[in-house]
Amino acid sequence: MTVPRDLEVYLVRHAPAGERGPEWPDDTLRPLTAEGRKSFQRVVKGLVAADIELDAIFTSPLERCRQTAEILSAGLRGKPRVQPLDSLAPGAGAAAVMAELGGLVKKPRIALVGHEPDLGKLAAQLLGLKRAPEFRKGGIARIDLTGLPPSGPGLLVWFAPPRLLRRMAP
Repeated sequence: MTVPRDLEVYLVRHAPAGERGPEWPDDTLRPLTAEGRKSFQRVVKGLVAADIELDAIFTSPLERCRQTAEILSAGLRGKPRVQPLDSLAPGAGAAAVMAELGGLVKKPRIALVGHEPDLGKLAAQLLGLKRAPEFRKGGIARIDLTGLPPSGPGLLVWFAPPRLLRRMAP
């Protein structure tokens, strides 16, 4: 028997950002690099080539995630709304993300833009895994859920590194 899935969740790790250090003493303000921006724009073109559409994008409030979410929105059909989600900040935890999302999700296709290792831990919880998968910068996974909170383990539809998504771009 197949369990119906009514929510597509795309977990997106932010694109490559500037290095930590004296130039960026406040890590929350560290932006994407020029190459990171360009690379992620190609990732988004790959998503468009695969006919991926989103209704909403939720992002960590940190600058590098916000910029990644804006590139994602700008490149997709319909230019989905970008909304900050405090629980996607580093260290908040998967339970906090699910709790905060519960009252916000109104449409079936959403993206969550965040950080490692938090995205991997979130994916593991959504899929019922004991070990968290590792997301490369700019990598994306699609997990289908029965709702929020999910009533059972989600279904991993695909998990793609950024290189594959860039190669799909026209």
